[in-house]
Amino acid sequence: MEKTEQAVVIHRSRLTTRQITKISALAVMAFVLMVLEIGIPFFPGFLKLDLSDLPALIGAFAMGPIAGILIQFVKVVLHGIFRSWSGGVGELANFMVGVFYVVPAALVYHYKKDQKHAVIGMLVGTVFMTLLGSFANYYVLIPMYSRFMPIELIVDMGTVVNPRIVDVKTLVLYGIAPFNVFKGLTIGVLTLLIYKRISPLLKEKH
Repeated sequence: MEKTEQAVVIHRSRLTTRQITKISALAVMAFVLMVLEIGIPFFPGFLKLDLSDLPALIGAFAMGPIAGILIQFVKVVLHGIFRSWSGGVGELANFMVGVFYVVPAALVYHYKKDQKHAVIGMLVGTVFMTLLGSFANYYVLIPMYSRFMPIELIVDMGTVVNPRIVDVKTLVLYGIAPFNVFKGLTIGVLTLLIYKRISPLLKEKH
């Protein structure tokens, strides 16, 4: 009986180790994608599109929301160590908005794992990311960014691409919120295209 219990403990330990390995690998991929950001002409210049939420969403679909959160966390820690210029504010923003997206999407998908719920989950995640991200930017993130860059300059970067942007409120409404919708839908489409092909590599085999 003791040998059987020991075998179960060892088996569970191996599964946990494999999960940590997969989460680490996905986090490194997310970090690389976070570095490879690009500007989108019709959004303010400080909003750069990166696909770093893609590995986090794939990991959350395969292993659960906690895995998605851990991938987001490790990703921004790596970015903070090797690439940060904003005293951690950019990393905090990326982490918060990414979690707002990945966790609701994964919760819906894990309620019933089929393509319909994957699509619904990503749409729900996009809505949460847009709404909660807007509040976070208005009340927390933009004020924190203003320590490194005058808030007037931040607003002016939005005015250049959209004359309706004249203050922080309109910057969030006409700049940041649409950007998060665009990003959420982009990540969602890419996830649908590749998830089924790579999910067998991530799911645990008992």
